[in-house]
Amino acid sequence: MLSTATLALGISCVIALGVASGLIRRRVYPLPLPPGPRPIPFLGNVLQLDTKRPWLTYTAWGKIYGNIIRCRVLGIDLIIINSETIAQDLLDKRSANYSSRPVFHANEKAGVALLTPMYPYGETLRQHRRIFHQVLKAEASVSYHEIYSRHANRLVVNLLGGTVDIQHYAEAYAGSIIVAVTYGHLAHGNESSYLTDAHELVRIVKQIVTPEKAAMFTTFPFLEKLPSWCFGVHSLIERSRELSQQLLNEPFDDVKAQVANGTASHSLISDFLSQPHDDADEDTMKAIALSVYSAGMETTATVLQTFLLAMVLFPDIQVRARAEIDQVVRHDKMPCLDDRASLPYIDAILREVMRWYPITPLGFAHATLDDDVYEGHFIPKGTTVMVNQWALSRNEDIFPDASRFDPSRHLTVDGKLKSPVVNHFAFGHGRRICPGRWFADNSMWTVIATILAVLRINHAKYSNGDKIEEPKFTTGLGIQPEPFYCSFESVSTAREGQIRAMMNSE
Repeated sequence: MLSTATLALGISCVIALGVASGLIRRRVYPLPLPPGPRPIPFLGNVLQLDTKRPWLTYTAWGKIYGNIIRCRVLGIDLIIINSETIAQDLLDKRSANYSSRPVFHANEKAGVALLTPMYPYGETLRQHRRIFHQVLKAEASVSYHEIYSRHANRLVVNLLGGTVDIQHYAEAYAGSIIVAVTYGHLAHGNESSYLTDAHELVRIVKQIVTPEKAAMFTTFPFLEKLPSWCFGVHSLIERSRELSQQLLNEPFDDVKAQVANGTASHSLISDFLSQPHDDADEDTMKAIALSVYSAGMETTATVLQTFLLAMVLFPDIQVRARAEIDQVVRHDKMPCLDDRASLPYIDAILREVMRWYPITPLGFAHATLDDDVYEGHFIPKGTTVMVNQWALSRNEDIFPDASRFDPSRHLTVDGKLKSPVVNHFAFGHGRRICPGRWFADNSMWTVIATILAVLRINHAKYSNGDKIEEPKFTTGLGIQPEPFYCSFESVSTAREGQIRAMMNSE
């Protein structure tokens, strides 16, 4: 057994070697790097970070150093963009250089490196996005209106009659519409099991797949050799790998059996199995399906929870939105996508939900494929680049009183929507912009309009019984409201009756 003194000496030697190695490898650049806080040897700026909410630190640094800043977290160099203009200049206008992803070993070990959002730029990614586009492009997404409406109606009925756990119902709605499009109707009650596993997988990934966490394994590669019981992240990685394998194979095999016996419903996977793509095999389609399934399900559920939280905290928004619906749509009819152009305030609410608390405050990390120069600053090849969506959402020059939920900020003086929701920064930038944004946009608009047309949201409290006074969100790669409860009451017996009649006729 090593003594404490010997162990301390060993650790000191490792740190000293790391410092020396870093000094030896230091590259001389032709121009200055973007400004940022001064790093200390070996650790970089990690001790200065709010590790749970690094976006807050990056936002604060932006006020000191400007809207493009550099920092170092252990073994990884980061460029943080705190401006929509700079994000467009680099990630959109120079997308050929900024469309890759940093390669983190944790992704592969967790079994999620084959998911579309994780791929570096190349032919495999282009192949994935071509198939995504066929299924989720604007025209195709509108054609799913019956799926959106059917599941939104079911959600409304489920919410009536008592105080409910919002997270559970939001996840059920989001998961059901994604499963319907991706896999169709799954047999033997497997849908709920798959949804439970998928939510667990996403929650684990949000905690472990971040540049800050990846830096730990990059700087201390020996941590990958330690047994799971002595380092908590390992057990999460092992569980993630197990879940990803289950979710890649089991729902796919379920649909494959349905296709064989003639009971499969229309879906991405059943269509592929009936008429295989020339440029995709089964493994590719499994990865694409799981990418749609996991990413779309979690983001839609979080947006829905954030919407309901905002309605609780700002009840006047409900009143104005319902008045717009009642003015445009007959009182015995439900709003639908055909009414969307006449309901700009509903769109404004959706835009504000996505701005108020961006569900991925730092987006997904990009990586440069080559050296670049921007406004006199050098950006080296292989640098991890992140858009701080939190900073964008809190830009007081664009969004005055940014912490307040105010849909009107997205409308012109004559009440028209300023820009389409699919252009929102929350969907990302450049060639890595979310390929499912039209599907997400239409499904979220439908459920928001359906809830506001029928329900009043009341009496919210957190799971510990405390009344909700201000929003509280989780941390990680993606954030969501802390679990909360609220009650719902019908404000339109005619519309409620129509929904129940439609459900009874299914």
